[in-house]
Amino acid sequence: MDFAIIAAGEGSRLKEEGFLYPKPMVQLEGLPMIHRLINIFLRNNAERIFIIINEHSAELEFFLNTLVLPIPMTIIKKDTPSSFHSFFELMPHLVNDKFCVTTVDTVFGEDEFSAYIEAFKNSLELDGLMAVTSFVDDESPLYVTTDSDLMITGFDDEESAGAAYVSGGIYCLSSNVFPTVKKAAGAGVNRMRNFQRSLIADGLSIKAYPFSKIIDIDHVSDIQVAEKWLEA
Repeated sequence: MDFAIIAAGEGSRLKEEGFLYPKPMVQLEGLPMIHRLINIFLRNNAERIFIIINEHSAELEFFLNTLVLPIPMTIIKKDTPSSFHSFFELMPHLVNDKFCVTTVDTVFGEDEFSAYIEAFKNSLELDGLMAVTSFVDDESPLYVTTDSDLMITGFDDEESAGAAYVSGGIYCLSSNVFPTVKKAAGAGVNRMRNFQRSLIADGLSIKAYPFSKIIDIDHVSDIQVAEKWLEA
């Protein structure tokens, strides 16, 4: 199974708060959080890892090139306006039938992640398994509505009675989604959440997988919250 990391953002909010390094270099558990993700992928039997970074990430690129891994890792350098555009750039590299894509700033428990990956590997009928959580810490959360079997019925910008979860920024998908990716890109879709809506509109089988907590690192204060939670 292939794994990919979207790390092409600018980390502007962290910079405004005085964090001087590229966002993926935020330290968690004694490692840059992008290194933490890579290690978790390796422990979940990753076959290949792909990482998209922006054109102005020389420090990050240098760090990634110092890593010695037992599997191939490919770095794609491209300035993109959104996570969806980053995913579109990753798509030609994701040739295995099943793959997992995460944003670099998502922090989760490793045991839950491993169970999530196994659930997707063992699913025969799903086109996608989306990590969700009832813990809301995002400034602009994407609410997820499901049926009684946790099949996703909608993605909403506003909370509604049927939305028990928010999106966690972790996406396990199959190659069945590629036609929707291409169509969405051609139609000018410019946000990951709108692409996710396209998956439902196209009738793909997308299920939610609840995590107890997923933390987004957008502010310096989020780093402290994540560190304390991981320590606990």
